[in-house]
Amino acid sequence: MSVNTKPDAIRIARCPQCGASSRLDERNPSRPFCSERCKLLDLGAWFDGRHAIPAAPDPEDFGD
Repeated sequence: MSVNTKPDAIRIARCPQCGASSRLDERNPSRPFCSERCKLLDLGAWFDGRHAIPAAPDPEDFGD
């Protein structure tokens, strides 16, 4: 029986806000962002409407 002695590989990705390298494990509480600052900047963009998920308008939203 073989035992896996190789440590788990560290997963790194680009921060969606600034493009810097970002760890994708539990050691980075802001993942997938590189920092709390980038995380909050992205959240602010959603609140400001700069990010949106496209959707068809609901006819019930337009009254008679």
